[in-house]
Amino acid sequence: MSKLEKEIERLKSKPKDYTYNELKTLLNKLGFLEYNKGKTSGSGVKFIDKYNRKIELHKPHPSNIIKSYKMVDIIKKLEEWRIL
Repeated sequence: MSKLEKEIERLKSKPKDYTYNELKTLLNKLGFLEYNKGKTSGSGVKFIDKYNRKIELHKPHPSNIIKSYKMVDIIKKLEEWRIL
């Protein structure tokens, strides 16, 4: 099993300690780039791929842990797009 496959399996297992940095790294490997609106965007972030598919979320704070409902949404989108 490759490192990318392991990272995908970790996301799909919906761990309680899944961090924003892990998600960002995985999405980058899947072809998504992170965008925000500069200093005034607050915690809002978009990940967009070359097909203009978007994943929107807020950077978690004060901790770096992604909420479980957001992981479910992201997994669902990636599966609909046949990326996972």
